[in-house]
Formats: sequence, C-alpha cells, structure tokens
Amino acid sequence: MKKTVLVSDLSGAEIEDGKGATVSINFRDARRGTIVLDVTDTEAEEMGRKGRRQQRRGRRPKAA
Repeated sequence: MKKTVLVSDLSGAEIEDGKGATVSINFRDARRGTIVLDVTDTEAEEMGRKGRRQQRRGRRPKAA
C-alpha cells in the first residue's frame, strides 16, 4: 500500500492529512502561466495577511 506524503514547497515541512493549502499565482500575462505551491496552514495564513480576501462566488437572490 502506498502513502502519499505532502511536503511544503516553501519550508519542506510535512503537511498533515486534511491540513495545508494550495497557493496559485496567476500572472496578468497569460503566457507566463500559473505557479502552484503546496504550503502548510501557518504559511498560508502568513501569506494571506499580505494580500486581500476575495469573496466567494455565489448566486444572486431571485427577485420576488
């Protein structure tokens, strides 16, 4: 039986099951592509403090 172990791309620390985050960096110039990082919860929170929170997409309420 194989077990997959996730490791942070920033610190090299092991990421526990059900923990951690994926950080995607999208460049305005689409030719540069997208960079994806696996990080721990703590690293994600630290990075998030420097950015801004984006609202989740949802549905508008139906007009009555």
